Amino acid sequence: MRSILIKDTTREEREQIIRESLDCGGGGCENCSSCWLGGGSPFGIYQDYIDGKREISEINRTYMEQYRQNRLIK
Repeated sequence: MRSILIKDTTREEREQIIRESLDCGGGGCENCSSCWLGGGSPFGIYQDYIDGKREISEINRTYMEQYRQNRLIK
């Protein structure tokens, strides 16, 4: 399995990773819940990864912390 870390990928590769992972609108939605939870476009959520600013794991952690806020989710 190839690395998806920013240091190991180009911007174009990161765009492709996000596009293939989410595949929203193309009949392959992965049910990330971004759209109906008010998170906006899943591609927008991962823009920092595409731009090389934050890793996917950090973005996911931040998103889940915001989602869990005021909810009884463990």
